[in-house]
Amino acid sequence: MRTRFPQLLILVLGGLLLLNLLQAAFTELLNDEAYYWYYAQTPAWGYFDHPPMVAWMIALGGLFAKGELGVRLLSCLMGTGTLALLWLLIDRPDRRKYLPQLLVWLISIVLVHAYGFLSLPDTPLLFFTALFLLVYREFLRRPGFLIALAMGAVMAALMYSKYHAALVILAVLASNPALLRNRFAWLALAVSLLAYLPHLNWLYQEEFVSVRYHLFERPNQMYRFSEFTLGYFLNLLALFGLTFPWAYKSLFTFRSADRFDRALVFMTYGILLFFFLSSFQRRVQTQWLIAVCIPMAVIVGRQLAENAVLRKWLYRAGWANLAIMAFLRVGLAYEPLFPIHFETHGNKKWVRSLEQVAGDAWVVFENSYRRASMFSFYSGKPSFSLNNAHYRKNQYSIDQSEAAVQGKKVFYDPVTNRETPYFYQNPLGEPQYGFFIATFRSYRQLRAGILPDPPGAAGQIGEFWVHNPYDHNVAIEALRFGIAYLDSYKDLLKVTEVKPIAGEAWPAELQPGDSLLFSFTFPEENDLDPKYLRAVISEYDLIWGLNGESQKLQP
Repeated sequence: MRTRFPQLLILVLGGLLLLNLLQAAFTELLNDEAYYWYYAQTPAWGYFDHPPMVAWMIALGGLFAKGELGVRLLSCLMGTGTLALLWLLIDRPDRRKYLPQLLVWLISIVLVHAYGFLSLPDTPLLFFTALFLLVYREFLRRPGFLIALAMGAVMAALMYSKYHAALVILAVLASNPALLRNRFAWLALAVSLLAYLPHLNWLYQEEFVSVRYHLFERPNQMYRFSEFTLGYFLNLLALFGLTFPWAYKSLFTFRSADRFDRALVFMTYGILLFFFLSSFQRRVQTQWLIAVCIPMAVIVGRQLAENAVLRKWLYRAGWANLAIMAFLRVGLAYEPLFPIHFETHGNKKWVRSLEQVAGDAWVVFENSYRRASMFSFYSGKPSFSLNNAHYRKNQYSIDQSEAAVQGKKVFYDPVTNRETPYFYQNPLGEPQYGFFIATFRSYRQLRAGILPDPPGAAGQIGEFWVHNPYDHNVAIEALRFGIAYLDSYKDLLKVTEVKPIAGEAWPAELQPGDSLLFSFTFPEENDLDPKYLRAVISEYDLIWGLNGESQKLQP
C-alpha cells in the first residue's frame, strides 16, 4: 500500500502550518501558556502541575523564535504532524478518492484544530497518541527488537506529555491481553520505564507533589448534575462541534476487524467511560477527553469511504465548523471582533500599565500564578505568586522564585481590590489597586502539620510541628501559627490562630533543617462542621500560607 502523501494533502497541511504560525505570532498568550512558559525558564524533569514535555517544547521553540511564536513554534509543528499521522493511520486503499472529505473531517475536529497552535500539554498528548497508534500497528504486524524500542520511547514521550496518557496505554493493553505474553512488549515497557525514570525520580525528590495535588489536594465542590455529569455530555459535543452526531454514530456502528481496530475502540470507550464515572465525583474539563479525538478521527475517517450519506453530512458540518473556528481564530488575535473579552486580549496593555506603577519594584501577585507568569513574559521582569490558604499550591510554591524576591521592595497586587493611591488598568480597563512593601519577607516553604493524625477533638491537647527547609535561620517571633478548617470539598471555612500551652519555651530562631514542636489546645469550632484541617503559618503578618497537607478529622 502506498503511503506517499498526495499533493493536495501536502498543500493543505503546508497552508495550515503557515496559518498556525501566523496565528501563533499575532495572538497573545493564554494564561496557561504563560504559566508553561514560566516552567520553561527553569528546565527540569517535572513541574508542579504537569510532566515537563510542554516546557521542553517551549524552551526549544525559544531557541528559534522570540515572543509568542517562540512559545508556540513546536506546537505548530506538532499540530501539523498530528494530521499527517492521522492520514497514515487511516490506511484504506481508497482514501485518496475521498481526500477532500477526509481533510475537512480531520481539520474540523475542534480540539485538534485548536491545539494545532496552542502550547498546552494536550498538544504533545495528541501528537504522541497518534504516533503511538502508528507504531503499535507496526508492532502488531512485525514485532521485533527495533519496533519495541520505538514503542517504548513513544510511550515515555506520551507520559512526559500528560499523566492522562496512562489511559491511552492501559486501553491498548486491555484490548490485547496477549501482550502480557509477548517478550517484545515487555521490552517496550522496560524501555519506557527507563526513559521515564528521571521524572519518577523528580516526583520522589518532590515527595510526589503532583500526584498528591491531583488525587488528594485539588479542591472540589458539591455534586451538581448540571455541572458535573451533564457537563460531561456537553463536553462530548464540544470535542467535535457540529459534526458530533455523525462522529458518534460512526463510533457506535464501527465493528472491529483486527487487534488494531480493537485498540481504537477500547481507547475511545475506555477514556469516555473513565471520565463519565469521574463526572460523579468532580467536574470534567473538555481537554481531559481530548485523547479520544485520535482514535475517533481514524474510526470516522475509515467509514467515510463506505457511507455516502456520512460523507455528505460530515463534509457540510465540517465546513460549518471551519467557518465558526475561522471567526474565533480572528477574534482571538483581534479583540474588537470578539463578542466577549477573552484571556488573549489586553495582556500587553495591562502589563505596561502595571510596569508604569511598579517602576523598579518587584511585583508580587497574591494567589495568581497566571498573572505572575503573564507579567514576566510581557515585561521581561521576574515576579512572584504568593499563594495563601484561600488558594492552592503551584509551581511558585516549590521552586526558587520566593528566594529571589526576599528583601526587595515590591508592589503587592492583592486579590481584594481595595482602593489605594496606586493602581493600574486590568485587562478589562478597570482600576486594579495595590500597595508597596519596602522590604518583602516570606517563608511560604515552611512545612507544618498537626499531631495526632487524625487530629483530636476540640478541647484536647495536640501538637503543632514546623520544619525549616531553608538554608538560613527563620525568626520565630515573625511567625503566627494557625489551623485552617476545611469543608468536605477542602474549601477554606476559617483559620483560627493557635498558641503554645503556657510554660512551653522555644528558641528565638529555627535553624536550617531543624524542626519545632509545641503543644496547644484544639479550639471549639461548633458552628463550622469542618471535615479537614490544615496547619498554616503567617509570617510578617502576611495572609496564612499553605504549609501543611489537609488532614481528615475524626468523624
